[in-house]
Amino acid sequence: MKSMYRAAIAAALLSGVGSVAFVAPASAKEKKEEAGSKAPPLKLSKDVQPLAAKAQAALQAKDYATAAPLIQQVSAGAKSDDDKYIASVFELQLAVGQMQGGQIDDNKIKGPLDALIANPRTPAADQARFNYQRGIIAANAKQPQEAITFFQRAQQLGYTDPNLPLQMVKIKMEGGDIAGGSADLQKAMDAQIAAGQKPDESLYRYAMAKTLQKRMIPDTIGWMKRYVAAYPTAKNWRDIAFVYGIQQGSAVTLDKAQKVDLFRLLRKEKALADQFDYEIYAQYAIDLGLPNEGKSVIDEGRAAGKLPADSATASDLYRVAKQSIANEGSLDPLDAKAKAAANGKLAAGTADAHLGSGNYAKAIELYKVALQKGGVDADAVNTHLGIALAQSGDTAGAKAAFEAVKGAPRADIASFWLTALNTPAA
Repeated sequence: MKSMYRAAIAAALLSGVGSVAFVAPASAKEKKEEAGSKAPPLKLSKDVQPLAAKAQAALQAKDYATAAPLIQQVSAGAKSDDDKYIASVFELQLAVGQMQGGQIDDNKIKGPLDALIANPRTPAADQARFNYQRGIIAANAKQPQEAITFFQRAQQLGYTDPNLPLQMVKIKMEGGDIAGGSADLQKAMDAQIAAGQKPDESLYRYAMAKTLQKRMIPDTIGWMKRYVAAYPTAKNWRDIAFVYGIQQGSAVTLDKAQKVDLFRLLRKEKALADQFDYEIYAQYAIDLGLPNEGKSVIDEGRAAGKLPADSATASDLYRVAKQSIANEGSLDPLDAKAKAAANGKLAAGTADAHLGSGNYAKAIELYKVALQKGGVDADAVNTHLGIALAQSGDTAGAKAAFEAVKGAPRADIASFWLTALNTPAA
């Protein structure tokens, strides 16, 4: 998350204080009539009023060279709260008017803001905005506790800008309270969604990066799933799969079979991006005894223009896959043996071969046999059963199979498949 760009708050900062009317000191009669007024008109002392009028005219004309010495005189002569209020307003307007390169100098507005916050004549609505801006200044100065104090006060005063909770999240995160910041960010984003707004994509990535940095893996995975549910692009699917368990230094350590199940998800979401993706996927599949899957992945990569025709790696993998397919022969004899076996291990292995070959109906049949006979890794079998059902078009059955996966990391992999099944493609 980026710090708020200072120029962006200039208009909001001065909203309501751009033109201030003031009158001569009140008579005793006028004071009595206004005693019951909730917000009496601003009245300046006799010496300050003419200087203030000239300063205001110069500011409105954007003649800052003329305004600056007049404002200094107003500040020097200010005695009452009204005098001090108008002096601070002018100082603030001058600082914003003189900003360089589209940025406000925090050091120039900090003093006037502090004075306005402390002044009882500052309207409540302005108090809320000024406290918020002081929080921004404190955050920029790496003063998290001070920033939180100003932000909380702004909230109490009714400040409702959507950036406020996000700024508080950022301070918590940068201050080391990743768990608290993550929870607050989710709450803020849920509020945006409830209001019909779509949270910015960068917020999801920020939360993923921060929680991963602290190795808060369940939180990271939660943010990954929320991210692709909100922004289900091919690129985002690939990013979260690689960060989760494929790339070096990923969030969790997966074996080849588990990585292949992620690659299968990327293949389904059309998120295999480049030569590396296709070749490593094919390599893992062939290593696992799934030559038909390896061959079909290379065929797809070439057809998509992602695998160069002169790739020696792809050619070698393709040759090995074709030879393995020829050596493997028909799976029919294994189907019969699997159904007659004492446990489900042969049925599960044969079902894997059918899944790799794209024979989803046979794979589904044998996965169910494997689960019925037992003696197998139920989480792995249910994951593969879910994939076969999803590929066959049985979404309800696939969801039931994925929901039956309980142990990590397979439960995470299954949850990514569930997220994909529940999320329309971008």
